[in-house]
Amino acid sequence: MDDQILDYLRRPDYTPVNASALQRLIKDGKSDPDAFYAAIDRLKETGRIRETQKGVIRPLSTAGMLVGTVRRSPSGVGTFFPHDPPEWLREGGIHIAARDMGGAHRGDEVLVRLLARRKSGGQRCGRVEEILQRATHKFVGTYFERDRQGFVAIDGTAFPDPLPVGDPGAKGARPKDKVVVEMLQFPTASVPGEAVLTEVLGPRGAPGVDTLSIIHEFGLPEEFSDSHLQEARLAAENFDEQHLGNRRDLTKETIVTIDPVDARDFDDAISLRQARNGHWHLGVHIADVSHFVTPGSELDTEARARGNSVYLPDRVIPMLPELLSNGLASLQQGKLRFTKSVFIEYTAEGVPVHTEFCNSAIKVTRRFAYEEVLPIIQQPKKFEGTVPAKIRSLLIRMHELAMLLRKRRFNAGSLNLDLPEVKLDLDADGRVTGAHETVHDESHQIIEEFMLAANVAVATKLADRGLPFLRRVHADPSERKLRAFAEFVDALGFRLKRFQSRKDLQDLLDQVRGKPAEQAVNYALLRSLKQAEYSAVDLGHYALAVDDYCHFTSPIRRYPDLTVHRLINALLADKKRPPDSDETMVERMGKHCSFTERRAANAERELTRVKLLSFMSSRIGAKYEAVVTGVESFGMFCRGIEIPVEGMLHISALDPDEFFDYDRGAMTLTGRRRGKTYRLGDRVHVEVVRVDVNRRELDLRLADAKRQAGTASSPAARESDSRKKGRSKAGRKPKQTGNRRGRRRR
Repeated sequence: MDDQILDYLRRPDYTPVNASALQRLIKDGKSDPDAFYAAIDRLKETGRIRETQKGVIRPLSTAGMLVGTVRRSPSGVGTFFPHDPPEWLREGGIHIAARDMGGAHRGDEVLVRLLARRKSGGQRCGRVEEILQRATHKFVGTYFERDRQGFVAIDGTAFPDPLPVGDPGAKGARPKDKVVVEMLQFPTASVPGEAVLTEVLGPRGAPGVDTLSIIHEFGLPEEFSDSHLQEARLAAENFDEQHLGNRRDLTKETIVTIDPVDARDFDDAISLRQARNGHWHLGVHIADVSHFVTPGSELDTEARARGNSVYLPDRVIPMLPELLSNGLASLQQGKLRFTKSVFIEYTAEGVPVHTEFCNSAIKVTRRFAYEEVLPIIQQPKKFEGTVPAKIRSLLIRMHELAMLLRKRRFNAGSLNLDLPEVKLDLDADGRVTGAHETVHDESHQIIEEFMLAANVAVATKLADRGLPFLRRVHADPSERKLRAFAEFVDALGFRLKRFQSRKDLQDLLDQVRGKPAEQAVNYALLRSLKQAEYSAVDLGHYALAVDDYCHFTSPIRRYPDLTVHRLINALLADKKRPPDSDETMVERMGKHCSFTERRAANAERELTRVKLLSFMSSRIGAKYEAVVTGVESFGMFCRGIEIPVEGMLHISALDPDEFFDYDRGAMTLTGRRRGKTYRLGDRVHVEVVRVDVNRRELDLRLADAKRQAGTASSPAARESDSRKKGRSKAGRKPKQTGNRRGRRRR
C-alpha cells in the first residue's frame, strides 16, 4: 500500500487531493480503506509524504520544488532553507524576493519553486508556492489606540506595520500594555492583516512582563495541571525508602555531588576508588526519574511534550513538577534516593576495560559547590577540620582521574572551544544590574569528564545490543565550511594545514588561546560546525570524536535522558525488545526534542537580549568596549565585553568621510582613503546611540570616530605578517548566554 501511494503521488499528472479523494484513486485503497489510512499515517510519520493545513496530500518534494523553512527580514525579503538541501546549494539559502514571499513569515514551513533568475553573486532565487505550516499564530506586542480603534505593534521586526485588533479596550487592555494576539489574517503585500487580542500580560516595563512576553512569544509551557501535580504527589506517597527491592544498596559508600552554587536540582553524584593494581573504579549515579514517571502516564505525556526544562534568566520552567525535580528525584545530601548507577573500570592509564549498570540506592555524603572544590584539592591539609579525610581523598582521586581522561580525550581528537559564558546580575524584580563572566575551572572539568564518560558508556552498550535509541549526534561539518574557515584564519596569519583534522583544529585553538585573535577564531569555528541534535541515526559526535554518544545524566531536565533510562531498565530486566524502541518512533522523538531544545535556547537568548536592552535604554550616550562579532556590507555587529549586549554599528557611523570596501571572505571592511580595516574579533570603543526594546534593536557608533579611524588595524590583524584574503562562510552572530541556573556545559 505504501508503494502504491508513493507511485501515484510521483506521477507527473498528479493533482494534489485530500486523503479521502486519494483513497478512491488508489486501486487497493478502494478495497481496503483501513490499510490505506494506516499507510497514510505511516508515510506522514516517516516524512515520506506531507499533508498541508488544508488536508491536501503531497509528496515530500517534486521536480523544481523544495520543502523547508523561511526567514523574513523587516523589508519583506526572505531566505529559504530546505529541509533536505541539494548538493549545489551554497551557504546562505535561497533568496525569496518580497513579492514572491506569498505571505510567509519567519519560521513558516513552505513549498518553494526554484526560479531561473539569480541574485548578483549567483544566489539562487525561489518563490513560495504554498505555506504548509505556520510557525505560530500567536504573537506578543504593545497595545495602543488610534482613531478609536485598537492596534498592536508586534515585538521584533517581522511585522513592520501595526495590526488592527478591533474595539478599543478589548480584554481590558490599556495603551502601552503588553498583550498576546492570535492572527486572523496574516499581512501580505496587498492585505494589511488582522488579529484578535487574547490576553493582557501587563504594563510594558512592569516587573516580570518581559518574561511573560517571551514565554508567550515562544509558546513555552507554563504551570502544571492539577492532574499532573496529583500524579506527582501520588508518586511521592508511594516512595518507600525502607523497601529497596532489587536495588543495590550503596548508602554506605562515600558519594559526593558537585554543582553550581545556585543549583535547584541535583541529578548526578560520583563515587571513585582505586584498586591495588592501579585500576580506577568510577561510579556515576544518576537520579532514577523513571521510577517515578511511568510510560504513558499523564506526567510522562506532559514531560514528553515539554521535552526539557527551560532556564530563563530569572526563572526555570521545569520539565517535571518541583515535588519530583527538586524533591524525591533530586540527590540531596543525607537523603536516601533511588538512582541508576554506571560503574566504569579504567586501567591506571585511563583506558576503559569494563562497564556495569544497576538500579541502586544512595545517600550523598557531601554536597559541594564548584567554588569549594578546587581549594580542597590544591590544599587538602588546610581543610582537615572541616572536610573529612575520606572526602578530601575522594576529591583528589576524582581530579587525578578526570584530568587523565581529559588528556586522553583531546589526544583522541576532541575539540575544546573556549568561549566565555556571561551570567546576568538581576535585582528582585528581574532587572539587569550588571553581568559577570563565569569561571570554568578544573572543578567543572571533573564533573564534565565523568558525565561524558557515563554518556559514552551507556551509548556504547545500547549500540552493541543493536537497540534503536535517542542518540546525541553532531554530524561532520561540510568540507566547504572547513575550507572557508582555514582560509579565514590564514588571513589572520595562522596556518591550518589539514582543515579536516580535528587534531590540527585543536592545535590552532591552543595556538590562539590568550591572543587577540582568540575570540575571532573560536567564533568562526563555531559557526563552521553543525548543530548537535537528537536522532536515531548513527552519525557520531564530531566535536567529542566518539562514534556512540547519548544523553543519560540529566533525566530531571531532559526527556531524552529519561528514554535512555527506560532502555537501561529493559536491559537489566533482560527484555529483548524494550518498549518505544521502534526506530521510526525514536527518530520522531529526536526531532521533537531537538525542536524543544532549540526553542528553549532561543527563548533564553531572546529574553537575555530584552533585559539587556532595557538595561541599556537608560544609558544613551554610554561608552564601552566591544568586540566585533559580525561584519556585513552595511556595517558591523558588536558585542559588549563587560555587558554582553549586541548592537549594530552602521557603516555610516564608522567614518562619515570614508568609503569602505567589504570583503565577505576575510570578513573585513577596509577604508579606501585611510586604509583602516575592521574585521571579526576586533575590539572597538563604541557609544550607545539608540535603543528600541520592542523592536530588539541597539544602534551604536564609534565613541571617537576620528581617533579610531586614524589608528592602525586591530591587534588581531597585526598578528598577520602578510594580509592574505581568506574566504570564510562563517555566519554572523554568536549566541548570547544568560543565567543558566544550575546547568552545566556538557
